[in-house]
Amino acid sequence: MRINATPIRARASAAIVAVVVAAVATAGVVAQAGAAPAAKASQAIRSGAGPGWPKILHPSEFVARVDNPYFPLDPGSRWRYRGRDAGGPFADRMHVKHKTKTILGVQTTVVHDVVLRHGKQREVTNDWYAQDERGNVWYFGERTKELSPKGNVVTREGSWKSGRDGARPGILMPGHPRVGQTARQEYFKGHAEDHFKILDVNARVKTPAVSSRHAVRTKEWTPLEKGVIDNKYYARGYGDVKEKTVKGGLEVLHLVHFHNG
Repeated sequence: MRINATPIRARASAAIVAVVVAAVATAGVVAQAGAAPAAKASQAIRSGAGPGWPKILHPSEFVARVDNPYFPLDPGSRWRYRGRDAGGPFADRMHVKHKTKTILGVQTTVVHDVVLRHGKQREVTNDWYAQDERGNVWYFGERTKELSPKGNVVTREGSWKSGRDGARPGILMPGHPRVGQTARQEYFKGHAEDHFKILDVNARVKTPAVSSRHAVRTKEWTPLEKGVIDNKYYARGYGDVKEKTVKGGLEVLHLVHFHNG
């Protein structure tokens, strides 16, 4: 989720022809059946996370659920946020759907995110996440649209899907956060290039929904918006609980309600 209001072709002669055709067809089926496992085994996913992270991933490295304690995505979970930016107050509602989306052979978790102003939807997004066997949460893309006050689609800019047009998955949250860790969260050059760096793993944070002395605090930015820096706070068992622009803007967002699915 972003504070700015970011997805697999005579009779004897006739009998001889039939036998030959059947044999060829059978051989083709056998060849295809034998080739499928090899293709799947060789499937590789190019990582966009950057230095210090795997360059190549494989579907077999991913697990079925996202249960990283700092970014848990149990199906049915819901978050409600209140925020304010240059455009005034807004609300953000996010929930984990009971369905998945397969991207590059990986079963991703779908998170539906809606930004509202004055009670009307202004941005609607489906985000796609998956967790590897080391606990790292990977961001595989998003389908987003911004809406006018009348509900018309203004733009779909920012949408991207790993494996399409050079887009690659990035790291949203490490399995074992450490101060100084950095990575790209997403990589679709010229469209989606968010980065993070972990500043603290024992940060204090307080919102209407949660209070913690051991939150992960990050610095987040993108070269597509030079001069803008956000701090985000991730609390164990809740995920993202607070966002604040510390340079280049006035945005702030707080978690006001959480329901664990």
